[in-house]
Amino acid sequence: MTNTAAIVGGGVIGGGWAARFSLMGWQVRIFDPDPEAERKVGAVLDGARRALPMLYDTSMPEPGTVVYCATLAEAVAGAGWIQESVPEQLDLKHEVLSGIQANCRAEAIICSSTSGFKPSELQDGAERPEQILVAHPFNPVYLLPLVELVPSVNNGVEVIDKASKTLSSIGMQPLHVKAEIDAHIADRLLESVWREALWLVRDGIATTQEIDDAIRYGFGLRWAQMGLFETYRIAGGEAGMRHFMAQFGPCLKWPWSKLTDVPDFTNELVDSIAGQSDAQSGHMSIRELERLRDDNLVAILRALKGRDAAAGGLITRHEETMRKPLARTIPLVTVRRSVPVDWADVNGHMNEGRYGQVFSDASEELMRHVGADRAYIDAGNSYFTAETTIKYLAETLVSEEFYVETRVRLGAGKKLRLWHEMKRATDGTLLATCDQFLLHVSLETRRSCPPLPKVQAAVEALAKDHDHG
Repeated sequence: MTNTAAIVGGGVIGGGWAARFSLMGWQVRIFDPDPEAERKVGAVLDGARRALPMLYDTSMPEPGTVVYCATLAEAVAGAGWIQESVPEQLDLKHEVLSGIQANCRAEAIICSSTSGFKPSELQDGAERPEQILVAHPFNPVYLLPLVELVPSVNNGVEVIDKASKTLSSIGMQPLHVKAEIDAHIADRLLESVWREALWLVRDGIATTQEIDDAIRYGFGLRWAQMGLFETYRIAGGEAGMRHFMAQFGPCLKWPWSKLTDVPDFTNELVDSIAGQSDAQSGHMSIRELERLRDDNLVAILRALKGRDAAAGGLITRHEETMRKPLARTIPLVTVRRSVPVDWADVNGHMNEGRYGQVFSDASEELMRHVGADRAYIDAGNSYFTAETTIKYLAETLVSEEFYVETRVRLGAGKKLRLWHEMKRATDGTLLATCDQFLLHVSLETRRSCPPLPKVQAAVEALAKDHDHG
């Protein structure tokens, strides 16, 4: 049965949810009375379709359809997941949630994207309060994995567990907030930084760009992969967190910040911040800024993925759940993916070294197919590449989708020869070829040797099939 998600409210957050669910294979229905909703959500979907697949080194699920509904009832009827993302007005949210419950299944999960309201406030007066939770994401929802999952005492363990598993299945990192509090966890931290930033601008100490530079060139990079407390633990040196607290704890009593006070939100302060922001970023359109943001996030997350750290490790683990056995076709389709932004060179197309990676990935997929998998390698056996000849036939650009077809040209004893063809997904254009010769080796002696019988039989069978295919 196909999963269906209903998105109520098609703003930036609602559009991001729609993109995340759709690109992970869910059917999506959207309701928003704004006559411009389809255009606005469409722009978010376009950005997500370009960016999200670049996070993964495997083929994406078949995208689910996105349907714009004329009524709330039509959108939520039969949906398993309903995400409310209307403006932050409690009366409005109560009205919308009431309409949802009047038309949805009793077993459906209803989550609010609210950044500030507690779930008990949303549940107040609801027909089925146990059905409503908070699932607060971060923009862009289709790239940033964190979602604060906040229940109240009305929500049972089964509902929380089901919601958490659903969010994990679409590549997100649910943070179960166990105690209700206004603005949850992350926004309270963000609000503290935001208030101090307002004072720094208000008092003429720093401009908007100087504050942003302090974050993006300094501690923001540390926070992206380590968070706050682990960062400070390292700052304590070999003595660890206890030493750090003893050394820097007294500083909390010093008047370094104005977090206990809030500046008046005057027209002068608004004008000052808006003017400085225009000077900083006004030369770029919103779409240009979004693309810059998306490309940077893809590159950062892929870098973290290469280190199997933080959000990058999450992508690696999620990717394994998306990986499927190779279909038994002739030739074998060993790779199907898109070109990530960090593979581009100075000419704006895929770096020549990345073709080698693509064909290496193709051979590794074939290895898994014949049984020379991780366990086989851990047991001391593998194939080493002895020679490759790569021919570059056409340009490949960032975000383009491609696939690799692989034939076994020789599979005799310790010798294995593969022929790879890399093709553009949209029209089958041949982009590059690779003639690859490998030798089976013992990882103990680091010398060539015959493969184990099961792998050898599988390789020889493929060579026979591909010779006649």
